Amino acid sequence: MEEAVPFSIVSTVKALSGALRRDAENEAEISREREKLWFKESSAKNLRNRDFLSPNTVLTTLYAGGEVPSDVLSGVRSLHGSGVLPIGASEVTAEGLRVCVDRCAAFKGVLCGITPYLRPAAQRQGCILINCPALHTKQTIPSPDTLALGQLRTVLIADHLGAHLRRQGYTVSFCPALPQDSDIVNFLKTLGIVWPTVPVSWTNEDREEKMKKALENSTYRDREIERGKRRSRGEEIEGEKRGIKEEVRINLKQVVQDGNVQGYDPSLGSCAVQREALCHLAQLDSATADLPVSTATVLHVTSCQDEFRQQQTAMLWRAAGATAVQRLVICGPVKTLGIQMNAAQYLQLRKAQMKEASEMKYGDQVEGQTWDDIIRVMTSATVRFELLSTVHTSPVTLDVQRDSGVSTKGPRGGVFVMYNCARLHTLFSSYEKGVEQGLYPEIPEGAELDFSALKEEGEWLLLFNYLIPFSELQDQSGQILWHEGGTARVNLRTEQVCRFLVSLSKDFSSYYNRVHVLGEPLPHLFNQMFCRLLLLRALRELYHSALDSLNLPPIPQL
Repeated sequence: MEEAVPFSIVSTVKALSGALRRDAENEAEISREREKLWFKESSAKNLRNRDFLSPNTVLTTLYAGGEVPSDVLSGVRSLHGSGVLPIGASEVTAEGLRVCVDRCAAFKGVLCGITPYLRPAAQRQGCILINCPALHTKQTIPSPDTLALGQLRTVLIADHLGAHLRRQGYTVSFCPALPQDSDIVNFLKTLGIVWPTVPVSWTNEDREEKMKKALENSTYRDREIERGKRRSRGEEIEGEKRGIKEEVRINLKQVVQDGNVQGYDPSLGSCAVQREALCHLAQLDSATADLPVSTATVLHVTSCQDEFRQQQTAMLWRAAGATAVQRLVICGPVKTLGIQMNAAQYLQLRKAQMKEASEMKYGDQVEGQTWDDIIRVMTSATVRFELLSTVHTSPVTLDVQRDSGVSTKGPRGGVFVMYNCARLHTLFSSYEKGVEQGLYPEIPEGAELDFSALKEEGEWLLLFNYLIPFSELQDQSGQILWHEGGTARVNLRTEQVCRFLVSLSKDFSSYYNRVHVLGEPLPHLFNQMFCRLLLLRALRELYHSALDSLNLPPIPQL
């Protein structure tokens, strides 16, 4: 049986726009303003009386005096199509033309076929290499004590992008490979990050030599500058011919011009090839050796402080013969108030705060392996939400002297999200115990239920603002990656999942505190209870799906 096309906010707005523009005289002008014709409501206040609104300012632009023709109104009311939400009612009010969705039909359509709402709207193809310069070898292998907070942010963003893009169908790999069982690898594991590793004895010297020769023989080698540098130091060319090591310089400005790549720093000029750059290039060469160049994209996830150096590395790689598309994900700095600390100190502090907060809330039961695992995951959630919830190009300021990230008593990020996810597990555990005790029957098939019982405003808000749009939200990074112009920088909106989960948790918590889901075991109350359980079961799956894109496992209890 073919799977039904899921309801879509984008499809509905597009269909509503088409219906509204049917008799518009200034078609070309309105076409340019198409996406401003309708607004999807999201606040609880507005959702009480409308789901979509075309404001009066739009109507007066479309029609003389703002009078909507009767046939246009009929077209809006009878709207249907692939992915279009069922329309329940529409009318012209003082604010404009308002449209209400047939909520009973929408609840039934979504909750009886939730699977497509939990995955990206489109499955894509292609290979993506995510390169994290913060983990590349400088003089020594990076360690938790040498990793700055800004660099930790780039690693977390790289990890989130990898999980997020895999869900969209991409084949994703990471660079550089790190030595097995090294301190940095074990540190990343405590954050739930599984990074590629190689044996401690592994060497990449052959590829470094390959990169060196490629640059020595590159058409972009700047021999004039090299000669000028040698003469300014009083070195004799004849002496160099007898074995004195030559400096190799590459004209990066020419590489940029010939490649017609946009967005690179105009001050990129002649660059001397250093050993550190050769190591970096060798890792990139190794990581892309088996990737099909025609579909490969390399994302360099780096801090704003290292952007110029990474642009140099990207163009050196191109000068050495690399043809893969390269994009830069630039991350703003991480600042701390009143104290300087590295990644290891920051993680240790948040872990200690998480344990202290747990002991204050749950007392002596906070002990043993189960609680160790809970505290580890909750610490990871705290760190991820603190560093990922801000637009990646913007700075993050941490108040590390306060435990602002580890309270469950307010909407404060990762812990609040995990706590509300755990509440759903607790709810369903209670329901299943009730079934075992004979208090409740099993949840019947959705087709047997009357979803008109879902009248509480929080129920529609959870479906309309979260369950229906989640699939489209997941798909946005892939769309941007392919459709944004070919400039060096790309903005993949890495903050969206964290912000979505925090907003969802606020609205779910408000609903859950207000509504008693598991009612008295009376048959005439079962229909409403089952409808609510189906809604919250879908919500639990949404939590799991969103947390999976952050590489965070759900906590069954808290």
